[in-house]
Amino acid sequence: MRMERDYEAYFDDYNCLKVYMSKNFFNGSSRIFHLKDSCDRIIHLNIDHKQDLLNGYTKYVLSLKEPLIMGEEYVVYDEHCQKTICQYSHIVKTIRFNQEYEVKDIDLGCFYTKERTVFRLWSPVAYQILLRLDDHGQKSTIEMERKEKGIFETTVSKDLLNAHYTFMVRANGTWKETVDPYNSFCGPNTQYSVVQSIENVKLPKKVKVPLMRSNTDAIIYEASIRDMTSEPGIGVKHPRKFKGFTEENITTKSMSTGFSYIRSLGVSHIQLLPVFDFGSVDEVYTDIFYNWGYDPVHHRALEGSYSTDCTDATKRIEELAHLVQDCHQAGLKVNLDLVFNHVYTKEKYPLEILVPNYYFLMDTEGEFSNGSFCGNDIDTQPPMSRKYFVDTCLRIVEWFDVDGFRFDLMGILDYNLMNEIAEKCRALKPDFMIYGEGWNMPSFVPEHLRASMLNQDQMPLIGHFSDRFRETCRGSNGDLEICGYSNGDTGLLNSMQQCLGGGCLDHLFDSPQKAINYVECHDNHTLWDKNSVCCQHESRGVLMQRQTLANALVILAQGIPFLHAGQEFGRTKYNLGNSYNRSDHYNHIDYNLRNKHMPIVVDTKLLIKIRKEHPCFRLATKEEIETNVSFGDIDGKVLVYQAKCKEDVCLCFFNPTSEHFTYDSHQKLSILFDNGNINAATTYRVGIAPYCVVVCTLS
Repeated sequence: MRMERDYEAYFDDYNCLKVYMSKNFFNGSSRIFHLKDSCDRIIHLNIDHKQDLLNGYTKYVLSLKEPLIMGEEYVVYDEHCQKTICQYSHIVKTIRFNQEYEVKDIDLGCFYTKERTVFRLWSPVAYQILLRLDDHGQKSTIEMERKEKGIFETTVSKDLLNAHYTFMVRANGTWKETVDPYNSFCGPNTQYSVVQSIENVKLPKKVKVPLMRSNTDAIIYEASIRDMTSEPGIGVKHPRKFKGFTEENITTKSMSTGFSYIRSLGVSHIQLLPVFDFGSVDEVYTDIFYNWGYDPVHHRALEGSYSTDCTDATKRIEELAHLVQDCHQAGLKVNLDLVFNHVYTKEKYPLEILVPNYYFLMDTEGEFSNGSFCGNDIDTQPPMSRKYFVDTCLRIVEWFDVDGFRFDLMGILDYNLMNEIAEKCRALKPDFMIYGEGWNMPSFVPEHLRASMLNQDQMPLIGHFSDRFRETCRGSNGDLEICGYSNGDTGLLNSMQQCLGGGCLDHLFDSPQKAINYVECHDNHTLWDKNSVCCQHESRGVLMQRQTLANALVILAQGIPFLHAGQEFGRTKYNLGNSYNRSDHYNHIDYNLRNKHMPIVVDTKLLIKIRKEHPCFRLATKEEIETNVSFGDIDGKVLVYQAKCKEDVCLCFFNPTSEHFTYDSHQKLSILFDNGNINAATTYRVGIAPYCVVVCTLS
């Protein structure tokens, strides 16, 4: 933010220095300006433009009479001999800067061997960088050497294994301390980086999981590391930790809790809420704070509060790697939720300290984009930013063997980045999943370049959460009293049909592999809490049937079904719409409620089984859907949905009303699912009970 002090100066291009002077500072007036560098050389400036601003400042646009030296520390003097530091600002966004300082083939970070450790950073605008080293109590400070392309480097020729270090960076006239943004090994609360090598980490042997035929084979289950095991008395010895997430024993199996419970559901993919370092939980005192983790501090370091020992820099890496392989051993794939759109605190973000302004969306006047509504939006378009985030993704896949990424507020990112990540990750794993929140966020990224749903045709391998499915099926997120089709608004029947077609029949998506169908996720009210308001006069039994009806619509629709943990039993957050920092009481998986609502669980498991056994619900292309999916209705209320795949033909009926209906068939039908329990195993006349779902196949 500019114009917070009386006198400020910013390099916005190689030959453009903008000066802002308050009217309270010599009336904002100066006849002349000149630069002085760190060697006390004077560089004269031209005043190209002067403008009085409405906010009480005068703006000067100045040009230099000598070439700018990048990384040099300049001050600008006015006619009163008043001086201020010249900050490198929009200049880092220019084409010339990116051409001159892009580094393609040199790795950055900390590189350990027993004989020596090399420390290497990229910071073209830094004046000086010091390595602050703590080698098991022996402290030293080493000045790093500036090399070509804005690289700073130093080598320490001794065995530094497990030594702690930070960097002191002088840029834009101030010293700031930071950890190493390229190093995944760090101490508690990211206070320091640790000299280590992935070669020293005891990674488990990778377990192969069968490839998916298409993304529509996936059934995604979103879960939090903490929530799944935070309830006491469920038999988990390491609750709320990576290690506890996949812990199984006699108790967890007998009670069907934690990982034992997840395994029983039949889903294909677990999507974990953020597991990379976030700032809102103290890693040492983990009971004080709760947070989902959508406030990144370090994009390559794992969250220490999920580790059994946050002081051991290798432990959290080993434990997440074991979690993934435990899931693979159980036939489950793992997707990670990545937050590449904003950070916890911009001023303390390591990459921002190294190259101020480069990694955030900013215009030519120094205003920052706020499409994330977090005060900062990451800019993934500059080449070194793009390289950082692409390389981060590749490291995650190579180290942890994960199977997919979900991107938070993906619409703030540009689709070229998303395509590059998808292509490179699929080169490592052919069925790797990439999907995210494709909302059209109001950021500084031009609309035609955003990784939003509006540009889905530019992202052949990227999926998008279908907010239309959510709003049509469950009703408005904003107004809890507004119903969707599943909770009684039969006027949405036609829209619900389009949703069941994966958005392909009316061209929302050009492939069902892009449609992430959901009615509930970590955000907003749970479906149970929503229904408790919009269907408040209905009994618990009816609410349970409505829960199953909505789950059936999600699971049987063309596209990719997405279930939030607890959706399969009517999870409640006590009518709290945003529980991101509201303690385990609101967020834990309540296995007692699960037991109370077991009929929903049983129904959901059976629906998942039906989807997996019947390829007609997993069509992979728009053309297949256009040929093999058809719809009808009964009295404009009951939605009739038929799907075919060669000899596999299924007929589904969804009844969100209090009325009974029948359907007469010319062919004998076998009942696969009927939570109204009113049909024989085979029949020509299908009965559809109130608030119920019936799924049949041709006998």
